[in-house]
Order: sequence, then C-alpha cells, then structure tokens
Amino acid sequence: MRIAIPLAEGKLSAHFGHCRSFALFDVDPDEKTVLRQQVLDAPEHAPGLLPSWLGRHGVDLVIAGGMGRRAQGFFDEGGVKVVTGAPPEAPERIVDAYLEGTLAIGGNICDH
Repeated sequence: MRIAIPLAEGKLSAHFGHCRSFALFDVDPDEKTVLRQQVLDAPEHAPGLLPSWLGRHGVDLVIAGGMGRRAQGFFDEGGVKVVTGAPPEAPERIVDAYLEGTLAIGGNICDH
C-alpha cells in the first residue's frame, strides 16, 4: 500500500492543493510497518492535476488536513481513498498513527 501526505515545511500541509511536496510511504498494513519512504516535489498547482499525478505514482491513500470536494471526487474516480482532518504533524507520526488505528481526525478544513 502506498500512502501520500502533502507537506509544507516538513509537516502535513493544511491545504492539500498548496503543498510544496509529498511524502510517499510504502507500507505493509498487516505488519503495520513502513517499508520505504520518499519525498517528491509537487508539480505546479492546476485543478485536477494532483490526483492524476499521485495516481501515476501508485498512491492508494492520501492523508490530508483539508481537501476540496472536487479533488476528493477525482481521487474517488481513480480509486484512491482520502482521509481528511489529519493534524499538522510530521508525516512519519501520521503514518504510524494511521497504521496503529490511532490517527486523530478532525474536520476537513477546506470549504471549496
């Protein structure tokens, strides 16, 4: 399974579409372990671009602070699960908490 987390200054970016990079984690959800981690620079922002770009990178799940409905719809069409409302923490902590089932999720901060 591959998880993507939008980043700003090394932590989860509150606004998905405005992040500068993505942390990608290859994980074994059964063993609850991270197999590989990498950071990729995000492409220039354009509506609908990030969901297809992340799809080409094999992403199965996006964990974000906030994400607009249109982007969520694009991910849904591509079969990529989206979790919003994650806290602005280090991506490693977010992935570990997700794998352990303890990730505290709040509301989606994007209203567009």
